[in-house]
Amino acid sequence: MVRREEFIETVVELIGRAETELGEDVLELLREAEKKEDGHAKMILQSLLKNVEIAREKRVPMCQDTGIPVIFVDVGIDAKLKFDVYDASREAVRIATERVPLRPNSVHPITRENVGNLPIVHCRLVEGDKVRIAVMPKGAGSENVSRQMMLLPGDARRIKDVIVSVVKEAGGKPCPPIFVGVGIGGTFDESAILAKRALLRDVRKMNNFELEILEEINSLGIGPMGLGGKTTALAVLVETECCHTASLPVAVNIQCWANRKAFAVIG
Repeated sequence: MVRREEFIETVVELIGRAETELGEDVLELLREAEKKEDGHAKMILQSLLKNVEIAREKRVPMCQDTGIPVIFVDVGIDAKLKFDVYDASREAVRIATERVPLRPNSVHPITRENVGNLPIVHCRLVEGDKVRIAVMPKGAGSENVSRQMMLLPGDARRIKDVIVSVVKEAGGKPCPPIFVGVGIGGTFDESAILAKRALLRDVRKMNNFELEILEEINSLGIGPMGLGGKTTALAVLVETECCHTASLPVAVNIQCWANRKAFAVIG
């Protein structure tokens, strides 16, 4: 049985880890990019890597925008839970806000009244008897330039161009070099979740389709922090789902250079 207290402490630990450490997959691509660049682009990447090192050593967030905590919970159908996952997630974020600490980023969408920190929780049932948790702090700079489009079936050949155009329009706003999560198919809402889930993947593992898009994006020359260079994006990650015969949803969820994420399995 998974206890509520265990779930809360695990999420608090994951938030702290995601805010203060980058995964080895992300670090590997940053280091490779630094070796390829020169001039201002190289200095920027060196500064980012130094920032990551200091954050890890001092256990402090690597960015002042600690983001909205996005929490993915996959509950095994044979796992035993006797608590509200959404309520427990909110409690975990409340604790992490003080412990990590996190900047209170949640506001009412109309009045803009600050309400502290409230997570976005995506929960689904899967096979097994474990509970798998992934935490992704999502900053506003990259989220604001993300896009969702309802294309027509005949636009399938334009998907690559559409993705590249979103990155071109974003320019230096999302703090490149970026990670590009793409969701193709499903419905209006499902495509956006697919795009965000794509960013949880090992960023070193891309197929030919993803590598082709990455090459086109890097040919834009936007470069680190928008100041020019060979590296505008570090990875393109695409997830697909079947969709209605008359529609073609495409979502592009951009993540900044700090593709923050942490994972755990309990139960």
